[in-house]
Amino acid sequence: MADVARLAGVSHMTVSRVLNDSTAVSPTTRARVRAAMTTLGYRPNTAARALATGRTRQLGVVSVNTTLFGPASMLVAIERAARDAGYAVSIAGMREPDRRSLSEAFEHLTAQSVEGIVAITPRAATAAALRDAPGGVPLVAVEGGEGPMPTVAVDQYLGAVRATRHLLSLGHRRIAHIAGPDDWHEANERERGWRDALTEAGESPTLVINGDWSPRAGYEAGLALATRRDHTAVFVANDQMAIGVLRAFAEAGIDVPGDISVVGFDDIPEAAYFAPPLTTLRQDFGEVGRRSLALLVAQVEGAPRSDERVVIPPDLVLRDSTGPVQHKN
Repeated sequence: MADVARLAGVSHMTVSRVLNDSTAVSPTTRARVRAAMTTLGYRPNTAARALATGRTRQLGVVSVNTTLFGPASMLVAIERAARDAGYAVSIAGMREPDRRSLSEAFEHLTAQSVEGIVAITPRAATAAALRDAPGGVPLVAVEGGEGPMPTVAVDQYLGAVRATRHLLSLGHRRIAHIAGPDDWHEANERERGWRDALTEAGESPTLVINGDWSPRAGYEAGLALATRRDHTAVFVANDQMAIGVLRAFAEAGIDVPGDISVVGFDDIPEAAYFAPPLTTLRQDFGEVGRRSLALLVAQVEGAPRSDERVVIPPDLVLRDSTGPVQHKN
């Protein structure tokens, strides 16, 4: 720091203020100090800064099932938002969605002196376990949370309503649903939205087939629908299962969307390249990361833990897998 101060022509204290993002430094001086750091290849000693300031600028993230697109994308978005805010992130994965695993994850992170924790809790058991989380640690839940804590979530219910209304607007009335596992918040909300949209339109929800988010589950459900041939549309709870559905329909000689329309959920990167390209719901994971970090940093900096719930609407992405119902003679 002394070398940086000499090269920039400022005091040691000014360099310290720049490192701590103090507003007491003019933009011109800040730029000169940053240029000196770059020239000298200076990197702050985080351990020393933590001792001097009492701040580690380290946050924790608890997650489970990070191989699935939704939780994995949320994890990436939160880490990116934290880095943009000047924080490092430690990640603790849960082996099982239960209280014991959650407690172990919290203990692991608090032992690393994290200043706050974001918990990605899409499964019901994990969300319920958050009620027993230590009260002294700033906490934000993503997707599911019970009790007095801030929560950030994509509006899964609204997404399902939009998907179903889109199919209804194309003239479809018998719309099946391939649901996710019933212990997942997203799966329950997507099924609820599908049911309510049909009921509101004066139609009866007919067929629900439960899957496990995998393409194989979608494939097996698609084979069952191909055998029945009594629905003109299907809302699939995620794009991975929709891959399997499209494969099953292709093998059965069922044209999409001529014979049956298909809507997915997530807008995974491959969705635009399915055959046909998939109509689906896009979740704004970047906004989830930014909003959850903002709520957590506010607590870290002294705001009390609230019960605020931030809900982010998904966008319907129209592609070629949906079309008007074809009335056959």
